[in-house]
Amino acid sequence: MRVALFVTCLADTMFPTAAVATVRLLERLGHTVVFPEAQTCCGQMHVNTGYPAQALPLVRRHVRTFAPYDVVVAPSGSCVGSVRHQHATVARRAGDERLAAQADEVARRTFELSEFLVDVLGVTDVGAYYPHRVTFHPTCHSLRMLRVGERPLRLLRAVRGLDLVELPQAEQCCGFGGTFAVKNADTSTAMLADKLRHVLATGADVCAAGDSSCLMHIGGGLSRLRAGVRTVHLAEILAATESSETVYANRRPVVRS
Repeated sequence: MRVALFVTCLADTMFPTAAVATVRLLERLGHTVVFPEAQTCCGQMHVNTGYPAQALPLVRRHVRTFAPYDVVVAPSGSCVGSVRHQHATVARRAGDERLAAQADEVARRTFELSEFLVDVLGVTDVGAYYPHRVTFHPTCHSLRMLRVGERPLRLLRAVRGLDLVELPQAEQCCGFGGTFAVKNADTSTAMLADKLRHVLATGADVCAAGDSSCLMHIGGGLSRLRAGVRTVHLAEILAATESSETVYANRRPVVRS
């Protein structure tokens, strides 16, 4: 299968290891991954902050960029949620029904990584090896907008060497919420404190999630506590094998469309 990687802003600028791991994983499973270089921000931040008019050109660009591909995969439930639940709405509110129809079509072919693996490829054992004690935080958008449910956990349970421990009150938000963490810092910090307490209660070495944004928030809190717990994207765990080398932060996908 030829898969277009929707890298997302955060992976592109701050956490490229999640994107690199996604490419490595899909290629190991026998698929061709291309990276459309025309992609930019999907516009989620603009819509969530109340600027749909400013998001409209980004929606147009996203649709134009990914329309040629049969399948689009992103290592982010948040950004896939935006593509599915915001793009067509932004277009319709602007009176552009043609763009809305095109956005709906691209959205139908866009998947969060665990969805793509389990629902499209029909695999749960991806041949990964990760000998660590791991707890998993189900991010809000993947949980509530995409309803990925048990898919990430099914994938993690099949990873050799991995000891998966349940996260208490896992469905509670970590407190990030994009600009919410900036505009409501005190509330965000209190929510984060609850999440950190639950993560530490598991005794896990690693806190995993499917969104780099939540991992950034949780990881920042853990680092300030000097807790010794790392945050790792789901894609990095699934891409890991006994023979794999460390994916360094300065590595970027080399595939091109």
